[in-house]
Amino acid sequence: MLNVSEREEYLRTEMWLDEHQDFVQDYFSRKATRNMIDQWLLCHALPQCGAGTQELMSPSSPGSKPSSGGNTPVRKISAHEFDRGGLLNPIVTTIDGTPTFLSQTTTTCAPSKLIPRKTKSELRSLDERELILELVKDICNLLEITSLCHKILQNVSILTYADRCSLFLVEYDRAMEDRYLVSKLFDVSCQSTLQDMELREEIRIPWNTGIVGYVAHVGEPVNIPDAYQDSRFNQEIDLKTGYKTRSILCMPIKDIDGEVIGVAQVINKISPEDEPFDENDEKVFASYLAFCGIGICNARLYERSQLENKRNQVLLDLARVIFEEQSTIENLVQRMMMYTQALLQCERCQVLLVDETSKGTFSQVFDFQVSDVEDNTSKKSPPGGRFPINIGITGYVAATGETLNIPDAQKDDRFDPLAFNWTACQVDRESGFHTRSILCMPMKNSSGQIIGVCQLINKLDGSAFNKNDENFFEAFAIFCGMGIHNTHMFEDTVKAMAKQTVALEVLSYHATAPLSDAMKLASISVQSAQTYCLYDFSFSDFALTDDSTLTACIRMFLELDYIEHFHINYQVLCRWLLSIKRNYRNVTYHNWRHAFNVAQTMFVIITKSQVGNWLSECECMALLVACLCHDLDHRGTNNTFQIKTSTPIAQLYSTSTMEHHHFDHCIMILNSKGNQILANLSTADYEQVIKTLEHAILATDLAVYFRKRGDFFNLIDNGNSDWSNDATKQLLEAMLMTACDVSAITKPWEIQKKVAELVAGEFFEQGDIEKNELKITPIDMMNREKKDLLPVMQVSFIDAICMPVYQAFAKFSSELIPLYEGVKSNRDNWQKLADEIQMQKLAEEQEGSESKSTGR
Repeated sequence: MLNVSEREEYLRTEMWLDEHQDFVQDYFSRKATRNMIDQWLLCHALPQCGAGTQELMSPSSPGSKPSSGGNTPVRKISAHEFDRGGLLNPIVTTIDGTPTFLSQTTTTCAPSKLIPRKTKSELRSLDERELILELVKDICNLLEITSLCHKILQNVSILTYADRCSLFLVEYDRAMEDRYLVSKLFDVSCQSTLQDMELREEIRIPWNTGIVGYVAHVGEPVNIPDAYQDSRFNQEIDLKTGYKTRSILCMPIKDIDGEVIGVAQVINKISPEDEPFDENDEKVFASYLAFCGIGICNARLYERSQLENKRNQVLLDLARVIFEEQSTIENLVQRMMMYTQALLQCERCQVLLVDETSKGTFSQVFDFQVSDVEDNTSKKSPPGGRFPINIGITGYVAATGETLNIPDAQKDDRFDPLAFNWTACQVDRESGFHTRSILCMPMKNSSGQIIGVCQLINKLDGSAFNKNDENFFEAFAIFCGMGIHNTHMFEDTVKAMAKQTVALEVLSYHATAPLSDAMKLASISVQSAQTYCLYDFSFSDFALTDDSTLTACIRMFLELDYIEHFHINYQVLCRWLLSIKRNYRNVTYHNWRHAFNVAQTMFVIITKSQVGNWLSECECMALLVACLCHDLDHRGTNNTFQIKTSTPIAQLYSTSTMEHHHFDHCIMILNSKGNQILANLSTADYEQVIKTLEHAILATDLAVYFRKRGDFFNLIDNGNSDWSNDATKQLLEAMLMTACDVSAITKPWEIQKKVAELVAGEFFEQGDIEKNELKITPIDMMNREKKDLLPVMQVSFIDAICMPVYQAFAKFSSELIPLYEGVKSNRDNWQKLADEIQMQKLAEEQEGSESKSTGR
């Protein structure tokens, strides 16, 4: 625990660190351990970790507390596992503030420290071995394929004294299932820059065509002294460029397995006599290209890993786009199509949803094209439209579940110009749009059922959809299917919640007292507290009418000045009291009369004892309201019965079952229109009242009483008079609720005896249900056959529950001694009855024994 000076020093240090972020970052970079980083990452990943966390506890650590997401699986991974791969890219935030996993700029893998390159004259002064080593070092750190190829060609020109160099890499055409060569860089000279080369058009050479294609095919070098004398040489390039090709040295580039991965070509050796390339050039060229093959393989592996990383990032972005918008199907599909059109660069995107009821028609069809991006809209089919799924390309995909990639839609028989509305062919007819290529896939839910079809039309570059597009679109279709399925579930949930709201509104309407009754009650003259005997611990409601109980409640609020102090509308108070009374069921004991009596006892305690010295006005009013509401909608059965019969209430609450229900019912009425007696409270006072209300009503569960009373009794016995802190104050409030709830035990004997018979009657009714319907034997206090034991059970009830709490309150305040004297007097009376019953029972047994011995 920090003392004041240490805490101030810590605060000053923290303020200085906040103002010097550069120092903090530098210090963390130099001093942070792996364990510190792991703790930081875990602390910012788990919701239960926040500011001020002093110790990071693993889920399995002894004494760790389970969070609200305790069942959520946590990835068991440590931050230092990523050390070997370097720092991970952070989530990038775009201009509009939307988080994305995609970097805004292309990531390059450059060495941390560039090695200065020797000049051309310095390189040429080196011997052959040193030169090759120097040029290998020049490319060893390059992993970007284009930069690598440019550097290779520049070095090759130095090695071979070539005027022009070109490099072709082998690519694979999946559609044609054949290889070809593509020029990464063409006609590179010593003075060429990478920017100049990238502006040139790409050249594709078929396999085994021309000199380059031949070298790639045979895997052997070709040295041609006179290019025009070789039939494989294509003279058209010279004609276009005006460059005169004389000699050519063309050599394959191979990987570690000996497979040709590219071809390097040098043209026109720079020499006074225009000499062709000789054997030494071939030897040097081959030696250098052996190293270049390794570099190109590494660069291509890096390129593939980058593409795979970007693919995963795109899928993560796609997941975010889909799952963050699930309010309506229209909004979800709109975002899906916009994202897909931008990602796959197509002219049109369509989504067709299968009707859930018929399964044979499309219920909704959405169409999105490039021009729709500007106004952020999409065309949707008429709401009542139904389109059969057994027609056209989309119908085929919906029926079979197959994916269709059609390079030329006009040549496909399933592309029917006379099909149904909103498909590609209809668009062709109405707008002059020409459909060339189509990629169509089914969308499925988590159960594998087809819930729709998504279709892409015409890539913007004019090419057909390739395998890469299919892979992306397949992931898109999976995510979209899940998103649409979840949105359907969300919409169903919203509807269910709406139905529940309507039901609650109807219930509230019937549960709330009519305004006319409230106006009638408000017009009745309220008598004095002395007339109602509200200040007497011996108070009884037996002589009062129902209307009198209501006006007596109003008198309590007036006497305590709550109406004026909390600005309670008088008519609203009347309507609230009527609604509270109306929401008590007509059960034998736990009814409105019981709640009224409990509230009267609380009123006497607040006005006569020292309770008002420790509790605020808000807390005292909350206790009075809690007494009136503490048994709302009581069904005449206890918590054990609710759990035993698995009632809906028991399914909601496993502990303090009915007490939670009473509190919920109380809040529902307080929030109902016309019953908002707390409407004019400040935010702080309102929160305090609700907090006390919940605590007080839940405290009427005797299980809670037994759990807390020991602490209360210890405070009383120790003479602790400080009840101002929250813990002791809540303890006092809880014990007050119990004292008021069972206060019938303190009433004059005739009243207590009558009330006890009412309580026993309700218990016996529950016992009858258990015996007749549940086929179980009820406990003695609920067994009608054991009603003669009522005095004995009352004595036990007083000794176990009542006597200790009233004895404690007699010590707490001398004004509460009458409660203790009342329960003590009633115990004597119940004990006298129990003794009389016991003596009568013994007499009957003795008489029976004598009768048996005389043979009567």
